[in-house]
Amino acid sequence: MSFASLLLSATCLLAPVDAPIVDRFREPPCTYCAGNRGLEYATVAGGPVHAAERGVVTFAGAVGSVRYVVVEQPNRWLATYGKLAEIDVRRGQTVVQGQRLGTTAATFYFGLRDGERYIDPEPLLASIVRRVHLVPLDGARRRPGPAPRIVCPSARRSVAAAGQRR
Repeated sequence: MSFASLLLSATCLLAPVDAPIVDRFREPPCTYCAGNRGLEYATVAGGPVHAAERGVVTFAGAVGSVRYVVVEQPNRWLATYGKLAEIDVRRGQTVVQGQRLGTTAATFYFGLRDGERYIDPEPLLASIVRRVHLVPLDGARRRPGPAPRIVCPSARRSVAAAGQRR
């Protein structure tokens, strides 16, 4: 199974970029109060942005001078991908999980909304687990390592709960 097909078979949200989170979700105390309604990533300009989940593009364009893509997911949540350098999709287009939506600027924003309610996306993001394998030192032919696997948040909770029951 290729890494791309592994990503596309996931049943949870994928991180839209491969970069560290530098500003986490902070729910504002009121509608117009300060906070961070999503996740801010430190990205390298020109890096790919991928769809966290499949859905339909409801907006692809600029607000002021900032480029955004909004995807309505099957659960009706809206995923916002912001601070884009380029946009590769158009309004009305159906996208699949892992599909490239555009490229990043120097920073990147990812947010989720259920109607008017903002949701912290971080606990919903899958973890990619790359397993370690041994490499021969005697000159023997190297075998490929095991494929990475995706661990979804619900699976992480199940594993943690099973560990607590023992």
